[in-house]
Amino acid sequence: MDYCFFFSILFKHNLLANIDKISRSHSSSLKPQIPLFLRPPLHSASVSDLQKWHDWAKNLASSVGTTFLDSDNGPDLDLLCRELKWLMEDAIEDHTVFSQMVFSQMGIENNETNVRLRTGIEELYNLWKQRVEERRPFQYLVGCEHWRDLVLSVQDGVLILRPETELIVDLVADVVSNNEGLREGLWADLGTGSGALAIGIGRILGSYGRVIATDLSSVALSVAAFNVQKYGLQDVIELRQGSWFKPLKDVEGKLAGIVSNPPYIPSDSIPGLQAEVGRHEPRLALDGGLNGMDDLLHLCNGAALMLRPGGFFIFETNGEKQCKCLAKYIENDIRGSFHSLDIVSDFAGIQRFLTGFRQ
Repeated sequence: MDYCFFFSILFKHNLLANIDKISRSHSSSLKPQIPLFLRPPLHSASVSDLQKWHDWAKNLASSVGTTFLDSDNGPDLDLLCRELKWLMEDAIEDHTVFSQMVFSQMGIENNETNVRLRTGIEELYNLWKQRVEERRPFQYLVGCEHWRDLVLSVQDGVLILRPETELIVDLVADVVSNNEGLREGLWADLGTGSGALAIGIGRILGSYGRVIATDLSSVALSVAAFNVQKYGLQDVIELRQGSWFKPLKDVEGKLAGIVSNPPYIPSDSIPGLQAEVGRHEPRLALDGGLNGMDDLLHLCNGAALMLRPGGFFIFETNGEKQCKCLAKYIENDIRGSFHSLDIVSDFAGIQRFLTGFRQ
């Protein structure tokens, strides 16, 4: 308890100073949501009231059945029940009470013992209604997501990274392991969102290299600042606000590497996305234009200017068609700019990433 309380106070105390470094135009009054599991347990409810909420929440989840799964490949009952368990774990300070509720119903109904909570019981009702009735992403409910070995703050207005994007960090680790120049160089994470890629790469580079992470969204940058500070990488990662390469004019031709998970979904495909994504995640981070290629092409052109000779890039795409189209564009329209182009598949075997080196 004291540890979580200390972390919450420490983050709040230092956050404004960290945000001031983001950019001159970024509002110092903007504060990210503190993840539920890091909040101090300032609320309470009786065990019986908590059990009533849990039973209500489970019944609401049960009413879904396979409706969401059938309509847009959304969550089924099993996933919703797992999320309910995770929500309880984050909200309840004493996990022995949680275990009693889950595994033993005996004597729980009339138990008026108070349990310390990190949010009020009324808010728990509200949060679960949002999850099931509005299809609000679970990560936004609890204010964090588990990605690689990180637990990152996220909130409305910030893209929730998918597991396949983890491969970008693995690819960077591979390329710098045998290239001292790249390991000790300056990298850029464009459209950083929660700062996940910048943090993953920053931990690989350690004290040898640096990362500049950019984003157009002030909300995303405030969240990224929180996450960078949480992992103690303020001296490795610099946050700048602006669109793509605009905040990087002072390092033109000097970057050792560029990574990006840009918007790549075709505009007319957005309405057909899973409700958690299409309704709630920021369209700015999803919509790649008519064929999903607008930002990818812009990134290729910019990388030709921003990377130093021998510099490396990784761009995530929507799949095989975009990867091949992007490679063809590089070979034909900006011929001579890059070499050793490679298309890399994700965990599901989908051709997801395009990599290459500056001539």
